[in-house]
Amino acid sequence: MKTILVNPLDETPRATGIPARRLDALAGKTIGLLDISKWGGSFFLDQLEQRLKDRYGVEQIVRVMKPTFTKPAPDAVIDQLVNAECAAVIEALAD
Repeated sequence: MKTILVNPLDETPRATGIPARRLDALAGKTIGLLDISKWGGSFFLDQLEQRLKDRYGVEQIVRVMKPTFTKPAPDAVIDQLVNAECAAVIEALAD
């Protein structure tokens, strides 16, 4: 049987962006953890938070949660991360 691979993206043209600069280190930084509210996300983020602090010296973790995984995060949720001046944000996509 022949295997056919399909590109999951549509054919909409997209502007090429510039990726964010990599952090030189995580020690002493504030990191945001965004829970998209799917089952298992909070468990994953609990484990990740502990490892970021223990292994990488992250100073502070800011955790926020989207009200639903089916829609983009509302401005109020994003504002919490921006106002906390997070050096980086990790989004949990657990199921």
